[in-house]
Amino acid sequence: MDAGRSTVEWLFGHHALGISFRNHGLGIWVFELGLRIMTGNLDNLRVVLVATRNPLNIGAAARAMSNFGVRRLRVVNPYEVAFREARSAVGASGLLAKAEQYEGVAEAVADCRLVVGTTAVGRRDLQHRLLRLDAGAHAIKRQLKTGPVALLFGSERYGLSNEEMSHCHWVMRIPTREEHGSMNLGQAVAVCLYELVRGKKTAPTKKKAAPGGSEKKSAASREVERLTQMLLEVLHTSGYVKPRAVAAEEKLRRLVRRLDLNAADTAVLLGMLRQIAWKVGANQKEDK
Repeated sequence: MDAGRSTVEWLFGHHALGISFRNHGLGIWVFELGLRIMTGNLDNLRVVLVATRNPLNIGAAARAMSNFGVRRLRVVNPYEVAFREARSAVGASGLLAKAEQYEGVAEAVADCRLVVGTTAVGRRDLQHRLLRLDAGAHAIKRQLKTGPVALLFGSERYGLSNEEMSHCHWVMRIPTREEHGSMNLGQAVAVCLYELVRGKKTAPTKKKAAPGGSEKKSAASREVERLTQMLLEVLHTSGYVKPRAVAAEEKLRRLVRRLDLNAADTAVLLGMLRQIAWKVGANQKEDK
């Protein structure tokens, strides 16, 4: 940005809408209006940083969020609690002060109806549907109109682990060149958020309603995870899955999320599984 130009002029042009904003009180109002138009439904977006090692990277991500009007930052098991003092977060100290801290991904995305992971792919054998950033941003913008969405970024060293990624409905990547695919965390956050705010507005996703029924909202991640854990308990109790089978739990979590269940169906299935779990447990006690 040129030193002699205000933020409003930089974003909208010196004579945008035929008004000169320099030293003009109306400029602030127009800037805020433009920002609201630009960000749309981004209040529903949660940026989730998982196991970030360097608090300066958290600061850079927070600054990018502030640049694009995204206010909900969540951190999962950060390497240092001192992330709130990240010096590179120029103009984002308020956002960092309100950042929410969680011990695990499941808790961090519990209220979200769509969870999207980010990955550089590399030599990784992905088990999720992979979308390019442009297509992924288009899908996210549709979902933001209907409820909370989580956008996950992994640690600087390893990215998202298989367990962390198992909480995602799908993943997306920034189309960098294969020889040097990984980006700095702050840069990756900035690029993803820019893609979300640019371009035309997107209509909300329209799901086909059941005959005689109305469109139902997607289940929140906390309900989907509750269903996953109940199903896992039944499979453990029945002997289908061995205890401590971490890979099986990840596969099951991915499978349940691919079903894209709505809230009502999730509640029904959860009730069924509770009854099955009770019955299987009761039969095992009788056998003993």
